[in-house]
Amino acid sequence: MKLAGPCRALPTLPTLRALTALTTFTGAALLAACTVGPDYKRPQAEVPPDWHTDSFWRVAAPSHAPIAPDWWTGFADPLLAGLETQALAQNQTLVAASAHYEQARATLANVSAQRVPEVDLGVTGSRFRVSNDRPLTNYATPTMSTVQNNIQLGPTINYDTDLFGRIRREVEGAKASAEQSADDLANARLVLTTDLATDYFSLRELDDEIDVLNQSVKLQQKALDYVSSEHDLGAVSGLDVLQQKSQLDSTRVQAQLLLNQRAQFEHAIAALVGVPAPQFAIEPKVLDIKAPPIPLGVPSDVLQRRPDIASAERAMAAANAQIGVAKAAFFPSLTLMPGIGWESTEFANLLSAPTLMWTLGATVGQVLFDGGRRAADVKFASEGYKATEATYRQTVLTAFQQVQDGITGLSVLDGAAKQSQEAVEDAQRLLSLANDRYSGGLVAYLNVITAQQSLLTSERTDVQIHGQQLTLSVALVKALGGGWDAGGEVEGQAGGAGAGNGGGNGGGKSGGNSGADGSVAANAPAANATNVANVASVPAGAQQKGAPAPAR
Repeated sequence: MKLAGPCRALPTLPTLRALTALTTFTGAALLAACTVGPDYKRPQAEVPPDWHTDSFWRVAAPSHAPIAPDWWTGFADPLLAGLETQALAQNQTLVAASAHYEQARATLANVSAQRVPEVDLGVTGSRFRVSNDRPLTNYATPTMSTVQNNIQLGPTINYDTDLFGRIRREVEGAKASAEQSADDLANARLVLTTDLATDYFSLRELDDEIDVLNQSVKLQQKALDYVSSEHDLGAVSGLDVLQQKSQLDSTRVQAQLLLNQRAQFEHAIAALVGVPAPQFAIEPKVLDIKAPPIPLGVPSDVLQRRPDIASAERAMAAANAQIGVAKAAFFPSLTLMPGIGWESTEFANLLSAPTLMWTLGATVGQVLFDGGRRAADVKFASEGYKATEATYRQTVLTAFQQVQDGITGLSVLDGAAKQSQEAVEDAQRLLSLANDRYSGGLVAYLNVITAQQSLLTSERTDVQIHGQQLTLSVALVKALGGGWDAGGEVEGQAGGAGAGNGGGNGGGKSGGNSGADGSVAANAPAANATNVANVASVPAGAQQKGAPAPAR
């Protein structure tokens, strides 16, 4: 078969020289390649040297104690631990965050694929008729037939040499975005576990308050029975009976209102653990829950321990890379398009040496005029970076605020808890004295009613303070980043809130402020943390409605 043109022959010496020249040119171009745009540098955030503490906090021991990933087990409540396990497995918000992370990873893989050549395989076939009066040329068809076949087979290659780093910047940005999504997933986990613990402790606080009201109802009912019997004997007036009955009815109303609040927290917990609210219930129970030690560390640790700060920092890195992508549009692009294949009029000869053909090509593109579009893209990317930097700095400031709120709040609540316990004891003595004086005919029954109200108020305040200590301990765990760590080692350990109010509050104060490493801890005694094994879909103590209730 006669060859038709130099591009259908095997490479000759001039061809090899052309290949060498193109390879040399491409290599020189790649060596001269650069990455335009600013290189990312993490901004320095203003970090205070230490937390503002008082005598409630002391130097920690041990000095290195990071928060455990399952920090909630430190509260020694198996039901809470089971609910946390269930929420981590079934919460739909967490499932969505995980899917977004996988999307970001897929985007990174997609963008990274631009760094390697794209190889396509093409097969074409056609049958056509040419004119008998066609002019004769050096590249005329090899046969005199006017009806012919044309079969082509071969791969084609497209490779963007990325001379000025557009692809490298896109990969850099996609990698930062994937890391940001991982941090967002960690933050979603932290928010889920802390929100669940907060709702759970709020529910248990209401259980305690309802129990206080129920105990008060029993005492007030006994007082009403006593006053009614005295009235039947003519010893007291009907006014005393009505006053006591009014007080009893008011206390019952308060208990009913708290039942509604409790139901709302129960429904919120059901949504967090992935169970329909009508099918979920938590058994009412009065518990004496103690807050565990909370690793505090120094302010600089917060930058490494909060996933939302890490997410904001990665957003800056991604925005910085977009500036480079926008600036690369001002420079030319070089795409190599070599190819090799076979072309024949017959299938039988398609893969033979004489039918081999090849191409060497490159495309250089440069935008000459776009009406300012590229400049606007650079401006947009630059302002986007400024926005992410401001968001990062505000996130850091908010983190310091939240941690300091927790530190100050736990210290204040410790003092309030001690005063509240004394107030309960005083109110108990006042009620006893009022009853004695009324029995002796020295005071009106209104004094007894006032004493009952004072005791009820003091007991409810005591319960509320203990609940605030638990929820604020959870808030401090959240502010410190929970069990997440970006790689920095955490120093210091802080004790949680004092022991529960009903059974006495935290121990005496000792020690001064933080030591040289800034690690501090609370003076309150630590609760023993217990490791709770994974539980079934409905933890013990929580039940599907319609199932037998656990024994109380």
